[in-house]
Amino acid sequence: MIHPLSDVKSESVGENTNIWQFSVVAAGAIIGNDCNVCSHCFIENGAIIGNNVTIKNGVFVWDGVHIEDNVFIGPNVTFTNDRNPKSKNKNFLLEKTRVMKGASIGGNATILPGVSIGENAVVGAGSVVTKDVLANTVVKGNPAR
Repeated sequence: MIHPLSDVKSESVGENTNIWQFSVVAAGAIIGNDCNVCSHCFIENGAIIGNNVTIKNGVFVWDGVHIEDNVFIGPNVTFTNDRNPKSKNKNFLLEKTRVMKGASIGGNATILPGVSIGENAVVGAGSVVTKDVLANTVVKGNPAR
């Protein structure tokens, strides 16, 4: 189901995926089957989202972010893809982020660019992830440990 008040340009949205009102999905984005993208989300051209993923309200998934299957992204999680953001930056360096199968990220966490969150890892709400998170671990805080 694609809510009529969303703006979905991508033709790569899987079966049984719900995209709720006021969400924007760019033409180059890929979203798998059985996902739930809640309201007020933005998914950019180079984002890849696997199957059975929940993305809660207010999440922006930028170019270079790859979310694997069975992942939970809490409300207002912030992904980033540039360590040195500047307006009209001619030296922009895209750093890819990967959230691996079964991981969960609590609300309001910030994920810095270029990190990987391992399989079944849990990131506590409000955490700032500055480096890779190992599989099957729980991290929390600022910086997340």
